[in-house]
Amino acid sequence: MEGFSKNLGAFGKNLSASFTPFAARTQQYVKEQLGQAEEKTQLPPDYIELEKRVDALKAVHQKMLQVTSHYTHEAYDYPSNLRESFNDLGRTVAEKVQLLSSANSPAEAQAALVAPASAKPQPKTFAHAQARAALNASHVLAAEANHQGIGEDPLATGLEKFAVAAEKVGEARLNQDAQIQSRFLAGWSTTLNTNLMFATRARKNVENARLNLDATKARARGGAGFTLPGQARKEGHDDEHISEEARQEIEAAEDEFVAVTEEAVGVMKNASPFAQVLDTPEPLRNLAELIAAQFEYHKKAYEILSELAPVVDQLQVEQEANYRKSREGS
Repeated sequence: MEGFSKNLGAFGKNLSASFTPFAARTQQYVKEQLGQAEEKTQLPPDYIELEKRVDALKAVHQKMLQVTSHYTHEAYDYPSNLRESFNDLGRTVAEKVQLLSSANSPAEAQAALVAPASAKPQPKTFAHAQARAALNASHVLAAEANHQGIGEDPLATGLEKFAVAAEKVGEARLNQDAQIQSRFLAGWSTTLNTNLMFATRARKNVENARLNLDATKARARGGAGFTLPGQARKEGHDDEHISEEARQEIEAAEDEFVAVTEEAVGVMKNASPFAQVLDTPEPLRNLAELIAAQFEYHKKAYEILSELAPVVDQLQVEQEANYRKSREGS
């Protein structure tokens, strides 16, 4: 029984020793929050400025990623109230147009529209949805015109050409998204989740070292822990009455504080081999890639629609001419 008591006592002593630094830091933190700390070691002004810059960089990355992460979701511009069938998503518009052009009867044309998928389901983007809707509308008009024997319907032709163009715009948008994911989101996510994480960890070490230093000073002077409102506070000793052992503990804590502060400065200034946080051109390079991807997409869309517009304009001119003739003849 006596041996058990000794072992239990030794275990409790070791456990207490292992938790002492954490407990001391926690006590010092609570005292500071209650305004009962006799002193608080001040961080160097340059270090505080670096922290502000890192905080600003972190906030920028979080805000931008919150918005641009939508590029990872294919259907970010797909109408929420749209319901398309499996057949609608079966083949590309270009494939369906090709099948329709070779159809020799209304039945074959209808079969072309509902042909089984040749690969994976078609993308759910707004441009692709427009393309599918326009092609289906074109087929409805063309089938009715064929049934009545009135020849080619200009609107059906215009809708078909718009469908092909819209699908190309949709493919350009998907290419943009892929470029943004690999060249912008990946880089900024790395900076936020890796590089800035190193800075956060280094700053946490500084805060722990500072709390430990101030707790060591308070303990050396014999000051009490935090007190509740209304309780009398015990006054500690001045520096002249601190023991030599206590002075050595304070010096060791000061050395640790200085060391981790210098290390944190190195991390935030790119001196660390583990991280590049401030003054690195990588985030700006990634931003340039984001802009380039968006520019290429809008340029491609402009080119596609620029080719389509005069074709539809010509169809409109021809239909208006035919309309005037029919009115004059009547």
